[in-house]
Formats: sequence, C-alpha cells, structure tokens
Amino acid sequence: MKTTEHLSAALKHIGFLTLLAFTFSVTDAQSQEDTKENVIYWHIKAVLPEAKLLDIKAIDKKGVYYDVKAIQDSYDLSILSIKALVNGQAIPIKMIVKKNDEYYPVKAIDNDGSILDIKAIGENGELLDVKGVSRMGSIVDVRAIDKEQKHYNVISISPHKGVNHVKGLKMFNEEVEAVIHGVKIFAHVKSVREY
Repeated sequence: MKTTEHLSAALKHIGFLTLLAFTFSVTDAQSQEDTKENVIYWHIKAVLPEAKLLDIKAIDKKGVYYDVKAIQDSYDLSILSIKALVNGQAIPIKMIVKKNDEYYPVKAIDNDGSILDIKAIGENGELLDVKGVSRMGSIVDVRAIDKEQKHYNVISISPHKGVNHVKGLKMFNEEVEAVIHGVKIFAHVKSVREY
C-alpha cells in the first residue's frame, strides 16, 4: 500500500517536472524567436569636430559599397558585434595583423577569405581609412583617418536611443588573436558602451 502511495506521489512530481521543463523550453524557444525577429541595427559613423557624421561602409574589390552595422540581438547593450551586410549575410569586421603599416587595418572578412576595406565616406566622396590607432591594455582605439592624418572617433548610434564607441578588443596577449578564413586577426571590432 505504501509503495503504491509513494509511486503515485512520485509520478505526480515527475509529471509536474516534465510539464515545468516543457513550459521553460517552449518559453525559451519563443524568447529566442522574438530576439531573432527583434534585431536592432545600429549605425556606424565617424564624428567630425563640427558635429558632422560620416557614413562608414565596407567596399569590395569592385568598388561596391555595403552597410556596416552594430547588431543588437538582446537587451544587453554593453558589447555589440559589428558586421558588414554583404549580399544578405552579416560578415565579421576585424582588426587584422599589420604588416608594415603604422596602424592596424580594420577589414571585413568574407566567407571565402576575401577582404573588404572599411572606409569612412567624406562629404565630397573622399575615402578615409578606418584603423586601430592606439592600444591601452585590451582596448584598441578605432579612428577614421583623413589625408592630413587627422583622427576622428568612430561610434555606433542606436536608431532608438544610445551611442556606443567602436573599439578593438584583445582577448589574448599574442599578436595573432585568431585566424578567420585564412586571415590573421589582431583584435575583434566591437561597439562598446562606456560608463
């Protein structure tokens, strides 16, 4: 008799736990779907001293321009990935290992390993380099650089509310952080909230 009561009580608990697990998995799947549907694309801009903003674009070898965006796919605004939107895909933007350059080039890396330039577009259509210019610990400042070697901040702007700074982030002390599609990476380029 006691065995039957214990078995019956255990089955009730197992049933409750199964229902609870199912409810959480459905809720989690729904919240993941909602997140995918609610991706927010932040604009990436260079800031001139006279409070003018310059677009930043990825440019392929044929001279085709593509949007560069910070991608917010959750409620956390602290660190957002920055990607180039190329032919329906979001491809990574990284700071690559410099060769004989003074600064670290910022580039988009396509799935086949081809590299797209990242440039700020001036008011008259001139192209400004976007590079990692100075490092303090794990943080590398990203700047747009004109022909006179003037440096301009690069920021991300939410379409709703908020501004983050664009920075290079190092995870390791080694020069080569990672290799993506055959390209040696120095640092990851992110939209970072500064408190």
